[in-house]
Amino acid sequence: MPIKPLHDRVLIERITEDEQKSQGGIIIPETAKEKPIEGKVVAVGDGAIEDGKKVPLNVKAGDRVLFGKYAGTDIKFGGHEYLIVKESEILAIVTKD
Repeated sequence: MPIKPLHDRVLIERITEDEQKSQGGIIIPETAKEKPIEGKVVAVGDGAIEDGKKVPLNVKAGDRVLFGKYAGTDIKFGGHEYLIVKESEILAIVTKD
C-alpha cells in the first residue's frame, strides 16, 4: 500500500453492499444510500505518542471495523476510495463467531 497513515490514524476501505432494496421491493438508487459504517483496515500508523512513549494501535491491517457515520476524511487514491480516521473514531472490531 503506497499510503502509510501517521501516528494513530487508520486507513479504511468501506465495505458496500452491491444492491439494496427497501422492504417493499423498491431498489434504492446509489445517490439516496447512506455511506456504510463498516470497513476493512488497509493500513495503520505506528501509534500515538503519549508522555514521550509510543502507544501501539489496537487494530491491524485486515481487521473489519465499525466507525461513526461522520468519522474521518474521505480520500481517493489510485482509483479507490478510502477513509482515514483516528483510532479513537473506530467504534468496534467485528469478530467472526
